[in-house]
Amino acid sequence: MRRREFIVGLGAAALPLARPLAAEAQRRVGVLVDGPDNDPRFQPVLAAFWEGLAAFGWVEGRSLRIENRFSGGDPPRLAAYAEELVNQRPDVIFAFTGTAARAVQQRTSVIPIVFFGGGDPASNGLVRNIARPEGNITGFANSFGSLGGRWLELFKEAVPRLTRVADIYFVDELSVLNENRDPIRAAAAQLGVTIIGMPVRNAVEIEPAITAFADQPDGGLLLTGVTPFASLEAIKRLALYYHLPLMYGGMADPGFLMSHGPDPLDVARRASSYVDRILRGAKPSELPVQYPTKFELVVNLKTAKALGVSIPEAFLARADEVIE
Repeated sequence: MRRREFIVGLGAAALPLARPLAAEAQRRVGVLVDGPDNDPRFQPVLAAFWEGLAAFGWVEGRSLRIENRFSGGDPPRLAAYAEELVNQRPDVIFAFTGTAARAVQQRTSVIPIVFFGGGDPASNGLVRNIARPEGNITGFANSFGSLGGRWLELFKEAVPRLTRVADIYFVDELSVLNENRDPIRAAAAQLGVTIIGMPVRNAVEIEPAITAFADQPDGGLLLTGVTPFASLEAIKRLALYYHLPLMYGGMADPGFLMSHGPDPLDVARRASSYVDRILRGAKPSELPVQYPTKFELVVNLKTAKALGVSIPEAFLARADEVIE
């Protein structure tokens, strides 16, 4: 079994060599995060992003001025912070999550935007041209449509007894056209699994939905897309309470029975290269939208034991990280 560690303190030698900067006034970068500033999922990712910029020679307080805004997962606050950042006229805005990117995109067609996450931007309308993004936005996606089917295949392989799976996703302006729904259902037909769609809008809707689903046996929960931190914790708690296997289709996370998704630190470091290039004069239309290239499968045997689930040894041997 192989193990992976989230290492935030990366040495500069592991990152691209910095290029010298011209002696000039500080450049300004706005950062909009659709979540709380203490969310443990975001902290190492943002740290990797800033370390990537530092490797290119951008140092806060010297060559760079940074304006951070965290919405706390509150839509009105997200909109207000997007407006505030746009009014400050930074050289580029880094938007963490698709909802943050959309909030900024709605308020400026001039300031360059580099997004991180947001599913498949070609499917949800964030951009229309992947190779030459139109307007002022480009970035790094964290998903593409066919992944939905792959997630269900992995889930069924790890927990063969599954016959029912609740497809949980949060309804917002980006998930209305969620690209994973159809592939999940196509895979379910091949695997003999019944899919129960479970769209939710907030944490209040989660408990009754999962409680009703838990009335029948041999069920599991598949969570996809961006999930507010408080809602995520509620889903984990309910999964353990009802002994429901829970898989996360998204960025690798050790808090579930299993998860499969792109390496978020790798994506964050790649995103820093686009911010660097824009600060040096590149236009978003010159920078094609990129998709994840490194994926990680994480299995938590502590959670499996608590649920009474036995993961096949052959499956564990393929995992990038096994938590015991």
